[in-house]
Amino acid sequence: MGHVLELRGLSKHFPNHVALDDLSLEISEGEFFSLLGPSGCGKTTTLRLIAGFEAPTSGEILLRGKPQAALPPHQRKVSTVFQNYALFPHLTVQQNIEFGLRYHPRPDAKESVRECIEMMRLDGKQDRKPAQLSGGEKQRVALARSLVLRPDVLLLDEPLSALDPNLRKQVRTELKALQRRVGITFIFITHDQEEALSVSDRIALLYKGRLEQLGTPRDLYLAPRTRFAAGFLGPVNWVNGFGIRPESTRLSLHAPQETGLQSIPGTVQELMFLGNCLHVETRTADGQTIVAEVAREECTYERGQAVHAFWSRHDEIRCDPS
Repeated sequence: MGHVLELRGLSKHFPNHVALDDLSLEISEGEFFSLLGPSGCGKTTTLRLIAGFEAPTSGEILLRGKPQAALPPHQRKVSTVFQNYALFPHLTVQQNIEFGLRYHPRPDAKESVRECIEMMRLDGKQDRKPAQLSGGEKQRVALARSLVLRPDVLLLDEPLSALDPNLRKQVRTELKALQRRVGITFIFITHDQEEALSVSDRIALLYKGRLEQLGTPRDLYLAPRTRFAAGFLGPVNWVNGFGIRPESTRLSLHAPQETGLQSIPGTVQELMFLGNCLHVETRTADGQTIVAEVAREECTYERGQAVHAFWSRHDEIRCDPS
């Protein structure tokens, strides 16, 4: 599988700060690739550089091996779905979808628009204005408007952030299925680790403008290289210099005797009901806090109860403390 997009030593400096520092990535054809990180980490700057909305301070952007620096946004085979969808309020659904084709006319334009309307399940809504659409429908119109241009790369700038939590989960599943159907490379920008883990083939975790770690969702979650990476991807108990995730932590009234297990005594402090499970927070004699994820039907623990937290040594996370 070839590389559709390459970033080589990409940097962007503003007068008061460095937004992106020496980022190099190779993104494959047909890949669902996520840029993940907290606010200010450089992910949106990266998107804007790829799209051509910003010029890099240094470095190269290559699309199918061709440098993009001299090309304005409308000449790059890249399309962007913005966080607020950026639909034209005075245009209908169909007119919004057709808009980009004014600058990229094709003989099969009408057929392409029809296919996108059908694929996005917008049949019967072609004549509606954006104000008459739900949040999920607006997002599908924005996707259709980008996909009808047949870009080599589709950039998605936190496209689910305006949706309520239940709809976000539904739409991200649809988004993953859509990407598989159309086969276009998606670059998904998000600060939500659950979203990135659930849809991505690979994730680039950014922090303070630099690449912190690159890998599959499984790599980043189970084998983080730094404490920042471990903590950003999900909750971690830090015990005596290593980490253990709550779902890998168990509780018992007595210290387990099996080989390969590590245990530490403590006292139950809090029980947090999360629906399908509980997080039971314990405190050790030296003041360390350990949270264990316990199945709802198995949780019989009470505040003040003496317990042993234990886990398999294979589940311990050992990484750079930086």
